[in-house]
Amino acid sequence: MTASLTTRRIHPAWWVAAVTFLALVGAAAFRAVPGVLIDPLRDEFGWSVSTISAAVAVNMALYGLTAPFAAALMERFGIRRVVVGALLLTALGSGLTVFMTASWQLVLLWGFAVGLGTGSMALSLVATVTGRWFVARRGLVSGVLTAGGATGQLVFLPLVAWADQNWGWRSASLGTTAAALAVVPLVAWLLRDRPRDLGVTPYGGTADDDRIPEDTEPVRAGAARTALRGLSEAARRRPFWLLAGGFFICGLSTNGLVQPHFIPAAHDHGMPVTTAAGLLAVVGVFDIAGTVLSGWLTDRVDPRVLLLAYYGLRGFSLFLLPPLFGPDLHISMVAFIVFYGLDWVATVPPTLALCREHFGARAPVVFGWVFAAHQLGAAFAAFGGGVIRDVTGSYDLAWYLAGGLCVAAAAMSVSIRRDRPRPPATTLPTDRVSAAADQAHG
Repeated sequence: MTASLTTRRIHPAWWVAAVTFLALVGAAAFRAVPGVLIDPLRDEFGWSVSTISAAVAVNMALYGLTAPFAAALMERFGIRRVVVGALLLTALGSGLTVFMTASWQLVLLWGFAVGLGTGSMALSLVATVTGRWFVARRGLVSGVLTAGGATGQLVFLPLVAWADQNWGWRSASLGTTAAALAVVPLVAWLLRDRPRDLGVTPYGGTADDDRIPEDTEPVRAGAARTALRGLSEAARRRPFWLLAGGFFICGLSTNGLVQPHFIPAAHDHGMPVTTAAGLLAVVGVFDIAGTVLSGWLTDRVDPRVLLLAYYGLRGFSLFLLPPLFGPDLHISMVAFIVFYGLDWVATVPPTLALCREHFGARAPVVFGWVFAAHQLGAAFAAFGGGVIRDVTGSYDLAWYLAGGLCVAAAAMSVSIRRDRPRPPATTLPTDRVSAAADQAHG
């Protein structure tokens, strides 16, 4: 086996990571479509924005709440089966929308079917793949895979808008369906559940490496029981609540507040909607760079220090945001957008690293619950930001409250204690030179 490993040019872990990236890109594409199709659906069917938004709200909630159960399903049935099933369910939900005639069908298809499908390919998939297939470069790979979400929205959002403008919303919906189906053969071919299925060890690990707690026998218990048991066990430990609380604030200050409310807030100050939308697109561009860089740093820097910096600087920037709004675009607003893009989901790699450090083999399931807290925070801010705007007449209070909560998240993160594994009693040589030296010295 050693000889075969040394002759491999590309470790199978990288192929698994590549096809996982494609699956995450496809999932992000489906999540980008509803925002583009709100106006076409309203024009054709006469549905109100609140009715269409109800389907999007169900989708967002299920996207987060499905994650821990999806991680448990991956433990029982394997990564490949779950991802293939998720892609097929998502494609089915999207494809059948071309036949819908009532709003409840939109909620059923886009809300439940697509929400469950994309939620099964959420960040719990990242946790499972990186935990099983990588020992070295875990942080970097988790950053790249997390960036797949931003990449999907960047790639597909303009394509969906272009298809809708030229051929109607049905063509856009069928196009995303075709994209999901195209990924299925690649997943079935290249995505494997565990390194031992191919007779290899995880990338950067050895057969007796004690840093591979995730490579255990498949869980035979029910997926729901496994997910709930993971929550029950994690809830007894302080690090879980600190991580979940920080991620709740992370979702609140990004997907929940900035993503839906930045454009109307800018428009309140006279900025054209197209300009504000363009600024959010720039956030997506820098989000990719920031997440990959955060993954690289997670391999080298204490994750708690990274979260302290990310949340603290995010809170400080939100305090500075209200005076930056105006009818004209100034360099100070551009600077805010660039920074916020770099910081958007940079919190994911260090949060995942801390979950893996404290919860070992259960990290994918536990991280699924932490991610569910992220989505609940997003839903809370999406609703609360609108209430603040209606009551006070501006979004200023929302920005300040979110900034203060980010400072609290920074304090919570840095207070997490490290759970370093104990060194083994006997350290065995891992290369021929060390083995020969040990033999020579008796």
